[in-house]
Amino acid sequence: MQNSSNLSKSYKEIIKQHVFTLFNGINVILAIFVFFTGSYRNMLFMITVILNMLIGLFQEIRSKRMLDKLSLLNQPKIHVFRNDIEFELSVEEVKVNDILVLYPGDEISFDGHIVSGSIECDESMLTGESDAVYKQENSSLLSGSFVVSGKCLMKVDKVGQDTYAYSILKHAKRFKRYPSQLRNSIDTIIKWCTYILIPLGCALFIKQFIKTNYTTATLNTVAAVVGMIPEGLVFLTSVALAISSFKLGKQSVLVQELYCIETLARTDTLCLDKTGTLTQGKLSVCHVEEIKNIDGILGDMMQTLPDENATALALRSHFKTRNHNKVVSFLPFSSQRKYSSVTFEDGEYKLGAYSYIAKEIDSKVEEHIEEYTSQAMRVIVLMKDDVVLAYICLRDELRDDAKDTLNFFKKQGVDIKLISGDDPKTVEALARKAGFTSKSIDMSTVKNVDSVVDSYSIFGRVTPEQKKELVLALKKRNKTVAMTGDGVNDVMALKEADCSIAMGSGSQACKSVASLVLLKDQMNALPAILYQGRCVINNIQRTASLFLVKTLFSVGLSLLTLIFLKNYPFKPIQLTLISALATGIPSFVLTLEPNGNKVKGNFLQNVISKALPGAICVICSVIGVSILGHFIYISPSEYSTMCTILAGVNALMVLVRVCVPMTTLRKILVTIMCMIFVGSIILCKNFFYIVHLRWYEIIYGILNICLIPHILTVVSSWIKLFLKQKNKVWK
Repeated sequence: MQNSSNLSKSYKEIIKQHVFTLFNGINVILAIFVFFTGSYRNMLFMITVILNMLIGLFQEIRSKRMLDKLSLLNQPKIHVFRNDIEFELSVEEVKVNDILVLYPGDEISFDGHIVSGSIECDESMLTGESDAVYKQENSSLLSGSFVVSGKCLMKVDKVGQDTYAYSILKHAKRFKRYPSQLRNSIDTIIKWCTYILIPLGCALFIKQFIKTNYTTATLNTVAAVVGMIPEGLVFLTSVALAISSFKLGKQSVLVQELYCIETLARTDTLCLDKTGTLTQGKLSVCHVEEIKNIDGILGDMMQTLPDENATALALRSHFKTRNHNKVVSFLPFSSQRKYSSVTFEDGEYKLGAYSYIAKEIDSKVEEHIEEYTSQAMRVIVLMKDDVVLAYICLRDELRDDAKDTLNFFKKQGVDIKLISGDDPKTVEALARKAGFTSKSIDMSTVKNVDSVVDSYSIFGRVTPEQKKELVLALKKRNKTVAMTGDGVNDVMALKEADCSIAMGSGSQACKSVASLVLLKDQMNALPAILYQGRCVINNIQRTASLFLVKTLFSVGLSLLTLIFLKNYPFKPIQLTLISALATGIPSFVLTLEPNGNKVKGNFLQNVISKALPGAICVICSVIGVSILGHFIYISPSEYSTMCTILAGVNALMVLVRVCVPMTTLRKILVTIMCMIFVGSIILCKNFFYIVHLRWYEIIYGILNICLIPHILTVVSSWIKLFLKQKNKVWK
């Protein structure tokens, strides 16, 4: 039985998402109705539907293959004992009765029990409680938890779907619904289109069937309903996100949640863990100040302790064991208590942060520690009986790309918060090296996180619980929060962040909850992710307004046809021409265009405000033609021709406004679309049901076309003024 959990969608899910959709189903039903009228050319809208579907499938499958390839690189490895040899296996290869070796940061993917050793375990994904649970020999372990500290051997009792937490993990880890204004806005558009489309279509058909015949009623209704469907909007959003994840995959960024690309683009607060993210995470002992003789003590302690964090590795490398001291008991390091301890026959020795070990704080000791921390050193102390025996100074170098990355986000107006379990002075000194100057605070003295989150940007001595509380406090202030991390102590905060970013060298637990994984620990990839997110939002926002012009005027004209107009003004083939030239082809080009401008405003409000002027203009043009028909006879064919030309010109003018500021590509695009529209009306007029117009109809059409840009400008100004007043009221 397999234990893996795919990060990407299955081929079945991709096909289902792009083929078996509500709007595809409606389009097929409409095409069947048109087929029985014998007017086969009016089924041309199905070509657009099929092309959308095929392109979407191609892009999603290409993206899936990239994600699956990266997932293999990121797949957790399990340390297994077989035949007295320890080696690494993938999750799928582990079997019942295997003996696993668990280290700090390891995610437990199976149910089992401890056969030797002891650990502290985080079971918050199962119980909701964030406190670490102590586990010793014969204690049960459940999948979905992870090791906080210690080391043990675990015997596997259950794997895969037999585990207690299978259903919980399936939903909690991989399918967390991250906040997305883009997704929510498109869902809202689709929801309201669905509510309106079916009842309005049925009412329109009944009215026209009573007044005309089945063929006319069917073609007019199909044209109206096809116009209301913004199926290309969903398709383009999916394609844009898939292409972005593919591009990021080429830069060794694993996207575990597509919409997090958008979320990072909207981020206004970035929380950075220091160790392993801002710094290289490779500590080395740079200075040891012995107050009393510690011969062999530190070496023996590190041989005893099961800790595998960066500090432990540095100490183990520097201090050699002497085996002079007989071990009675030990306590591994944890981020919560900030120290570890070993009890030898002559007493208990504690190693860690002074403020957490000392029963009574000595100001002279603190001042001495500050001399080292001001030089960007991490200082830990060895103590016995509340007496400092030695100061151990460690150094961690900044990442080469840290300074440029921080500068980039500062220029983008993103508020940066540095959060670390280290001494705040050490963090502050490192921050200065990266060009980041701000006040720091020691969180070990803070009871209420909410009271300091606005006043400080550098937080030291932060516990895992406080990291989580800092993220929640920022979110409470309506901030969009991104969090980076690499260790077990970052997991709770990563789970709460709007966009969570893990380092590829980080713990399994950290990577499993992150929405993005930097497989090569490349901090300089963050600007690229931000850029891709902005491209997606800005381009979809631009093209969505093109789609909604058609949707809004189709709904408006359908309502007017029920109340005022004799017939719906378009046939399906005419609306297909307008849609393809003013929306379909341009939107595909514009969606893939580079656009890294800063995202502003609410997506849905921006889109509707840009689409309304064009929709109102088309409706006014059609009403004008209908009014003209009350005074001068206009045949149904002439009426349809005039409305098609006016709607097409209006749609192309909206396209011109959307393309401002003009680039060479946009100029070429607009020119080609206009030429094809004119050519279609002149050279393929019979195919599109275009007839010759009389002189007064041509004059009216020219006057109307001249008025279109002015109407668009006036209506746009009214909408901007209305939104400005509305936003003032809301504020």
